Amino acid sequence: MTSSPNHPSHADTTPDLHVDEVHQRIARLVARGRKDLPTEQIALGEAVGRILAADVLSPVSVPPHDNAAMDGYAFSGAALQSAGAELDLRVVGKARAGAPWNGQLGPGEALRIMTGAVMPRGADTVVPQELCQPQADRVRFDRLRVVAGAHCRKAGEDLRAGGLALAAGTRLAPAALGLLASLGQAEVNVRRRLRVAVLSTGDELLQPGEPPRPGAIYDSNRTTLSALVRSLGLAPLDLGPVPDRADALAAALTDAGRQADVVISSGGVSVGEADHTRSALAASGELAFWHVAMRPGRPFAAGVLTGDAGAPLPFFGLPGNPVAAMVSFLVFVRPALLQLAGCGAAEAVAPPLVRARTSRALRKRPGRTEYQRAVLRRVPGALPVVDVALNQSSAVLSAMVAADALVVLPHDQGHVDADEEVDVLLLDTLS
Repeated sequence: MTSSPNHPSHADTTPDLHVDEVHQRIARLVARGRKDLPTEQIALGEAVGRILAADVLSPVSVPPHDNAAMDGYAFSGAALQSAGAELDLRVVGKARAGAPWNGQLGPGEALRIMTGAVMPRGADTVVPQELCQPQADRVRFDRLRVVAGAHCRKAGEDLRAGGLALAAGTRLAPAALGLLASLGQAEVNVRRRLRVAVLSTGDELLQPGEPPRPGAIYDSNRTTLSALVRSLGLAPLDLGPVPDRADALAAALTDAGRQADVVISSGGVSVGEADHTRSALAASGELAFWHVAMRPGRPFAAGVLTGDAGAPLPFFGLPGNPVAAMVSFLVFVRPALLQLAGCGAAEAVAPPLVRARTSRALRKRPGRTEYQRAVLRRVPGALPVVDVALNQSSAVLSAMVAADALVVLPHDQGHVDADEEVDVLLLDTLS
């Protein structure tokens, strides 16, 4: 694959891998590099995005008692069977949320009740107040507008005491945290954050805040990739820029292996004389593959480094162009990191694609998968429409900022006509 230990051959004819094959090879790398991360007990309010370390069984039923789902009047639904057109009931008391009524309803009786209040004994139905005609201590309503059992939330309707509330490996989104709070949990047992080393390579890189110089560009990739890692609830370790020297890169990878659980680099994975990433990986670990039949993101290397105590450490070498680096991360690295962090397989897969129509024709040659930046427009009563950015250069990060979707054009797809249906990956589902 290389003409020398340090410089890959420009005549490399290894075929580009289909994206499906890349996913399979990465799955094998993840299986080799995955380990049980230590656990820690943290406050519920600090747990968003963290990975649940153990099953949570519900200590209580939710809700803990039958309660009213509407403001209205509670009564026995059996009364509906023998009533005439109207049901006329005597109101014997009132219940509010947190202030239950402790009596028992008898035949022909009702209780004024508020949403969330405990249902009284002898009642299983609530008639909404807007359907009622209250008069002094009585209430009348059309019985045909009420169904027995209506607007009564049953005890344990959400969760039964002792039942599984959340499975180990769940990534704790806001709804999951709310569920834990509903069980009275103030703390939660989670995996230690996966430590992800992030570095960038290139003599041309300037750091934000440095003055410009001829031939140099500001390094955006480390900032972008670290933010993507952090958005997944993981811990980025910024290892800084690395010069275009094989010895410097080898030292950086060794340093990363001592600190991190996984390493991500950007740049240096192409075929230029200063592109040392692949050869450094091959020298200090194992190179699994390095180019993919996709656009953007063809130069993408993956393999394992020898980590601390000789353990295999997954490595992902992303392209240097900022959009290519970002798309490669979202497509390949994101699911791998979630699995390495302890997520269950169902949560670590890519989100489902949606269907949309293109607003214009798209040029595409068969033989590679393309991810084109686009903006999705909702159309009432019809499929949404995607407006694909005119400039799909992998160096144009501003088009990625404007995009809220990626149009996914499969490997064998050719040109796409205007108004043709395509698959779309929504970017807001990837955080």
